[in-house]
Amino acid sequence: MAEASIASSFQRVSQQGIGVPAMILVLLAMMVIPLPPLALDIFFSFSISLSLIVLLVGVYVLRPLDFGIFPAVLLVTTLFRLALNIASTRIVLLEGHTGTGAAGKVIEAFGEFVIGGNYAVGLVVFSILVIINFVVVTKGAGRIAEVTARFTLDALPGKQMAIDADMNAGMLTQEEARERRDEVRREADFYGSMDGASKFVRGDAVAGILILFINIIGGLTIGMVQHELPLSEAVRNYTLLTIGDGLVAQIPSLLISSSAAIIVTRVSGQQELGKQAVGQLFGNPKILFITSGILTAMGVIPGMPNFAFLTLAAAVGGLGYYRMVAERKPVEEEVATEEEEEPAEMRDLSWDDVRPVDVIGLEVGYRLIPLVDRNQNGELMNRIKGVRRKLSQELGFLVQPVHIRDNLDLGPNNYRIAINGVMAGEAEIYPDLFLAINPGQVYGEIDGIKSIDPAFGLEAVWIDAVNREQAQTLGYTVVDPSTVVATHLSQIIQNNAHQLLGHEEVQKMLDVLAKTAPKLVEDLVPKVLPLGSVLSVLQNLLEEKVPIRDMRTIAETLAAQATKSQDPVMLTMAVRTALKQAIVQNINGMEAELAVMTLDPGLEQLLLQSIQGTDGGDAGIEPGLADTLFQSLKNNVQQVEVSGKPAVLIVSPVLREWLAKLVKHSIPTLHVLSYHEVPDDKQIKVVATLGEALPAA
Repeated sequence: MAEASIASSFQRVSQQGIGVPAMILVLLAMMVIPLPPLALDIFFSFSISLSLIVLLVGVYVLRPLDFGIFPAVLLVTTLFRLALNIASTRIVLLEGHTGTGAAGKVIEAFGEFVIGGNYAVGLVVFSILVIINFVVVTKGAGRIAEVTARFTLDALPGKQMAIDADMNAGMLTQEEARERRDEVRREADFYGSMDGASKFVRGDAVAGILILFINIIGGLTIGMVQHELPLSEAVRNYTLLTIGDGLVAQIPSLLISSSAAIIVTRVSGQQELGKQAVGQLFGNPKILFITSGILTAMGVIPGMPNFAFLTLAAAVGGLGYYRMVAERKPVEEEVATEEEEEPAEMRDLSWDDVRPVDVIGLEVGYRLIPLVDRNQNGELMNRIKGVRRKLSQELGFLVQPVHIRDNLDLGPNNYRIAINGVMAGEAEIYPDLFLAINPGQVYGEIDGIKSIDPAFGLEAVWIDAVNREQAQTLGYTVVDPSTVVATHLSQIIQNNAHQLLGHEEVQKMLDVLAKTAPKLVEDLVPKVLPLGSVLSVLQNLLEEKVPIRDMRTIAETLAAQATKSQDPVMLTMAVRTALKQAIVQNINGMEAELAVMTLDPGLEQLLLQSIQGTDGGDAGIEPGLADTLFQSLKNNVQQVEVSGKPAVLIVSPVLREWLAKLVKHSIPTLHVLSYHEVPDDKQIKVVATLGEALPAA
């Protein structure tokens, strides 16, 4: 009851964040304030109980890292035992003349019952315990902890690189990689702490020896000089009390030392220590049969304890037979199954033979392998990681890992980017050269291999590293091959972001939103909209280059509009209107004035009639009028962009989606907005009106 009370009290103060300060105060009080024998009994019992708990945790833990607080526990328990030694020493020296029960029942029991009241036997037992603890267990555990800490720290950079490689190869998600890195860091910290904590145990053993001699010499002196006890009585009282005190302290110390040795010698696995020991020690029937034979031979020798050896031989032999039978059954079943199966070349295909396509794939020719090999100082992996991080922040969802593999079917300098298994881009680069890109205006030409920038289609030249500064002086933008591939990959991911967003990603976005707005998510999906409809709206936004970072506004708009329409097109229109501030800011920045182009009212009316006649499909306008409209749009877009402003076309909400799809590929830099998508605080400046000079349909 007393131990349970102490444990519950300690748990309550720990929950309030004052457990450690309270423990320190208790230790100081035990060192300074005299404790009654009853308190010593309680604390010694608690010390033994705590050491047993620590030992059992060390036995049953699956991985050493699962008991990561062990070094701190080791320090606290050592300090606790030393404080008890000080408290018990005070009582032994002050009250030892009264008899062997002066320091409490626990010390008396260990002095009288455990060693039979014979202090000579007690000295021998105590010495053996100290030797076992100090020379065998503690020294071995300390050496193992030291070597393990050294090897763990030496392997730390390699483990970090392996985690980065697995994440870039798509084998780990960003969250899993973060957990792996944290585990590696905690493992290094743990073994480093264990290396230092083992010194506590050795110091505790040394302190036990010194305290023993101090108590005996001090007790004899005090008993004979101050209390005028006869030598025999003084030796009996103080020696038994000192030995009992030493045994009470050394037994928990030995348990803690054994726990430390078990922890540092454990190998991480999926089984407890007991199951591992049974499986590895008694798992081989051949070894058990040989052992049984040796025991039998020893049992028939005259003069040997025949019954003990023969009984053990029979038990070990029976265990070996049991293990042999247990192993034979699965083997027989496996052989029978193999006989029934057809040859490998005749076996039917299964779903395991169908490999899923990579969401984002990058294939490289053999000469480009050094770009993705960290051992050859390849920088492409880090560039791709940076691209994923940047796009995930800009788009609003976690971009999937890029799976990189070599492809001998490609040219040696070629690479290919695929989205959902479909090629989205391909180019040829030179890993030993730099790409000088013409941004539109340069002040001369430079020698090299003529090429095209794969990301934006600009004229470019592959040049040697020695010509890099000259190219920059002439106005070229010079980038290395890894940057070329990373930029191309970034552009393709942005253009195909709607294909990368799936049900799992949307559900994850809703889960994140539910942490701050649980009621909103609960009312949206699936009460008013299925997850598929939300996915369609988000894909529409991404296809039109609208980020979906503001998931709260999107969800609120969908929840409000879903009662009016379930059409993803109409819902997308409503969400775009709600996100108009963000849309215009992405186009025009923080400028107060927005330069726009508009349609002539007559042309706009004509296009509206055409769309209404096709139920929102493709407008049936006359081909000559369509060509003239395209040409007029291109000319005006070029004029606006030359002035350094973004090209924006404002049309009716009904026309916006159709016109946006119409110019998506032919004029990709043109932003098509509806009247409702212009914020009220923006000043509109019409720079061109399309259709004034167009022929009538």
